This record gives sequence, C-alpha cells and structure tokens, in this order.
Amino acid sequence: MIHPEFREPVRAILLDIEGTTTTIAFVHETLFPYARRRLAAFLARHGSDPAVLADLAALREEHAADAPLGPPPLPEGDLAAVPYLHWLMDLDRKSTPLKSLQGAIWREGYRAGDLKSEIFPDVPPALARWRAQGRRICIYSSGSVLAQQQLFAHTTAGDLTAAFSNYFDTRIGPKRAPESYAGIAQELALPPAEILFLSDIAEELQAAHQAGLQTALSIRPGNAPQTPLPFAPEVAGFDEVFPVKRYPV
Repeated sequence: MIHPEFREPVRAILLDIEGTTTTIAFVHETLFPYARRRLAAFLARHGSDPAVLADLAALREEHAADAPLGPPPLPEGDLAAVPYLHWLMDLDRKSTPLKSLQGAIWREGYRAGDLKSEIFPDVPPALARWRAQGRRICIYSSGSVLAQQQLFAHTTAGDLTAAFSNYFDTRIGPKRAPESYAGIAQELALPPAEILFLSDIAEELQAAHQAGLQTALSIRPGNAPQTPLPFAPEVAGFDEVFPVKRYPV
C-alpha cells in the first residue's frame, strides 16, 4: 500500500533511527549500556585526544547551565566527568558532547566485533528501491553523525552507508524544533515540501510539519503509543511510503 497522502515529488527521504530503522530495544538494551560500561576506560585512554577534549569542554558549559538541577560535581580531570555523564544518560538528555563520546565508544565496539546493528528487515530493500528511483536518503538522529555512520556500516544486513547522502545530528538543532528541519531543507537545497520525514515521535513530526516537510509516523514493534496526527499517516513499514515515480537527484 502506498499512502495517497504523500505528495509528489518527494526528492529526499529523511529517516529517524530509533523506532524507525532500528529497534528501540537495540538502542536501549545494547548500545546505551555498552557505552556506559566503557565510559571511564575510554576517557582514561583518550582523555587527551583533541576531539575528546572538545567534548569535555562542551560538557563543562552544559554542567554550568544545569546547576539549578543539582547535577553531580564536575571537578577538573578526565574521569571526573563520568558521574555527570551518567547523570545525563539517566535523564536521556540529547546532549551533543555526550552523544559524541558515545559514538566514539561504539565505533571501538563495532570495530572489535562486539556490536552488530539490528535493523528492521524491510529497511535494506526499501533503501535500494528509493536509491534506484533517484531519491536522496538522509538520516536525522540525536545520536552523533559518527554513531549513525557506524550503526549503518555494521548491520546484520551488511554495510548500508552507501544508501545515504547526508547525516544530521543535534548540531543542526534539536529534533523538536522547526528551525532544525528548515536548516536541513536549506542544506539539502530542496523545498521543505519535497522532503518526507519518518519518525516514531509525534513531537518531532509536529516540528517537521511546521517547517513544511511531509511526515509519516513510524509504527514499529516496541514503539511507544503516539498521539495521532492528521498530517502524518501511520506506516507500519517502509513499503507503505515507497513512492512509485522516478525523480532525478
């Protein structure tokens, strides 16, 4: 079934990850605990790396802003950041430096063979079909671009990174802010109405809709119930959003 609500042309398909391409269980029961267990050892090994130092500096700025919430202290020293990072994890905070550090830890895990990404079985054939039609496929996730690339490079279906033209993370803006989606449209050099965004979170779809994007609500096993949205048809699989015409990139 192809939903008639989608208006052609759709020249780019923007995908969320968790609950859209990938099971929520894999993210919360495998990826997050893996990074948490290895955080201290990672900082001990890489605390002087420029990228890690930049993340730690950004964390200190966040910590200062979090002062009214009573976060754990953040004294000087690489490992001193661990309690605050755990605190952010417990809050499921979409912190850019936290996500950057998690992505670096997961990269080590993928390379070591400890991790293999679990994706829904309809994802690889859909990516191939969309590409064959000339549609651009992009990812927008609160996880870092590095984490996104590693996830799709090491899936149970093989390396899928060739399918994607662009990756966006919180550096473009929060996922519940319309300005973020306007920024994505600008970077893709496309009218917002020619971009279709798929997510399992109603608030993200609301923000994308306000920016002028087309939207669809991903209904996958394990996803939390969402408020129905008149502008975001519910889709249980990628075949339901597969457009039929061919458009040049």
